Amino acid sequence: MTTRTRAARSAEVTRLLPGPLRALVLAVLLLLVGAPLLYMFLASINSELSVAAGEFLPRSPDFGNYRRIWSTTDLGPGLVNSVLVAGAVAVVCALVSIVSAYVLVRVAFRGRIAILRGLLALQTIPGTLMLLPVFVLFASAATVLGVPVIGTRWALWLTYLTFGLPFSTWVMVTYLRGLPRELDEAARVDGASSWRVLTRIIVPLSWPGLTVSAIFAFLLGWNDVLFASVLTNPDTRTAAVSLQIFGATQEGGAIPVYGQLMAAALVCAVPVVVLYLFFQRYLISGLTTGGVK
Repeated sequence: MTTRTRAARSAEVTRLLPGPLRALVLAVLLLLVGAPLLYMFLASINSELSVAAGEFLPRSPDFGNYRRIWSTTDLGPGLVNSVLVAGAVAVVCALVSIVSAYVLVRVAFRGRIAILRGLLALQTIPGTLMLLPVFVLFASAATVLGVPVIGTRWALWLTYLTFGLPFSTWVMVTYLRGLPRELDEAARVDGASSWRVLTRIIVPLSWPGLTVSAIFAFLLGWNDVLFASVLTNPDTRTAAVSLQIFGATQEGGAIPVYGQLMAAALVCAVPVVVLYLFFQRYLISGLTTGGVK
């Protein structure tokens, strides 16, 4: 798809709504997204009494909550565990998904359509239905192998990889279908092997798709509370579980520390925001295009 064609399509989409109406829609969407974030930030620099009393604007802003959360919420180890687990899941999902997608798209073999349909079917299974089977499987594996499984980072990593890899593979299958086969054929004429075609041609052209699959796999591990609350111990808790436990301990208290809770939530959101900003160009391209036309 040429730059002129993309610009023409963008202009057609822009003309769907008149200018004032488009500005109003964007303002409403911005308000819906920004209002909760603004309230969280203002509450994080407000006193606990003022937040509990329902005051929106802080009388005397205080950033002390951002200092106190590191001792009250045990957030530091949780962030480290989340980065290690979610980061490893993202990298492995990206690498395995592009190899799997290349085979599914470029190689014709018996059962290929069944595998593609299976990837879609796996997305329909709720995670709550898999919690008990996964727990029993890991408990049985620990008994048979004689090594601890539940409570370790790699148990959580295997769980997230199981749920993230089908989606990442389907994203890469959709993306690689947009890459012309003529690129492969031209490389093979020059004597390139399949591995060389994959590493030298497909991978460099697939950075947007790889970014999308890696980010979604990262978010799967970063935002999960259900599996992390069951498969971890106090030493391997993720940031989401630490935040949930901190919020639960405030229930029934005399003065809940809402300010610290909001500050901890914003700190947990910072790595994801930075990730989006850093890979924004690849992310938008991967979501809006299906390869090189």
